[in-house]
Amino acid sequence: MSTASASGPVVIETPTLRRTGRRVGPWIALVLVAVVVTGVLFAVALQPQSSTDDLAADNPGPNGAEAVVQVLEQHGVHVTITRSLDLTEGAVRDPLDTTVVVYDPQELLSAAQHRRLRAAAGDLVLVEPGFATLGDLVPGVDAAGRTTATLHADCDLPAVRTAGTVSGGGRLYDARHADGATSCLRAKGGAGIVQLEAHGVRTTVLGVGAALQNGTVVHDGNAALALNLLGGHHALIWYLPGFDDLGGGGPPASLADLTPPWVTPLMLLLLVTALAAALWRGRRLGRVVVENLPVTVRASETMEGRARLYERAGARVHALDAIRIGTTARLGRLLGMPRTATVHEIADAAAAVTGRPRPEVAAILVDALPESDARLVALSDALQKLEDDTAAAVRP
Repeated sequence: MSTASASGPVVIETPTLRRTGRRVGPWIALVLVAVVVTGVLFAVALQPQSSTDDLAADNPGPNGAEAVVQVLEQHGVHVTITRSLDLTEGAVRDPLDTTVVVYDPQELLSAAQHRRLRAAAGDLVLVEPGFATLGDLVPGVDAAGRTTATLHADCDLPAVRTAGTVSGGGRLYDARHADGATSCLRAKGGAGIVQLEAHGVRTTVLGVGAALQNGTVVHDGNAALALNLLGGHHALIWYLPGFDDLGGGGPPASLADLTPPWVTPLMLLLLVTALAAALWRGRRLGRVVVENLPVTVRASETMEGRARLYERAGARVHALDAIRIGTTARLGRLLGMPRTATVHEIADAAAAVTGRPRPEVAAILVDALPESDARLVALSDALQKLEDDTAAAVRP
């Protein structure tokens, strides 16, 4: 439908399906991409995340101990993974039938927490303990350096005797000042395993922690040592102290507790501002209106403007190249040469037609460089003269 007016007919067009699709298509694609990305993020977030901590029971990497835990579970040992002392105490049902493995490389537990651990455990295995742990749980046992050598069975402990040899290295301990201690896997300076009764609890100091790692448990007798040392009871608690054990073991602070009170209102304000900006910039502006320019720019003005730019930058070579390109194209047309002809072919043809030496024509078209403004003007005049001579030769 159309209506007429004094300024001419006004056409009213009904939007077509194609136009509507072009207008809303990008928004639909954006929504679909957002839905797909959100779904992927949710799927990744819902997947169980494995640990990357050293000797963690749920770490499948070379530095983890998941392989030992899985084999123990296949042999009927119920393994419980804990990350705090409170959970460890709660997981102990029968202390006489429970082995507690502790790996605390950061020495997070205090002396009071060590006493609680000793009271809860019936069979305690300390993996590469530090000075504070040794002083609280196994007095008389001292650290004696490290080793990387393969250690051989040299005592009557069943786990060590079954293993035969243990490799991978670890820490060594000196038990000369501990009453009733049994030292095994001795090397220069100390032993890789020390076992003793301390405060009514059988405590094993396991210095060769590499024997439990996924990357080295299959070497030599490491697997036999790990399974026999940790699988003596029906229950095994794998305890890696964490930050929950700091400050008395209270509940960890939430994200809201750690952030200042002004953060949440500021984030909401930024979100509202972003939405408002998106709606403002994303509004429909209507159809594009094509209008004629009010003025016509002459070619001479463009040429003069570019020439002034070349002069200001001192780009004599660029200016001369622009003139040479136009001259070469016109010479090619005058000589009837194809558009694919090279500048050297055009120079040869122009020299043959005009009778000029070929080096002179090549210098004018290609080789000569303008060292000064005067030289630039001279080469420009030479190009014009060459074009005039060629035109006179081919059109007498």
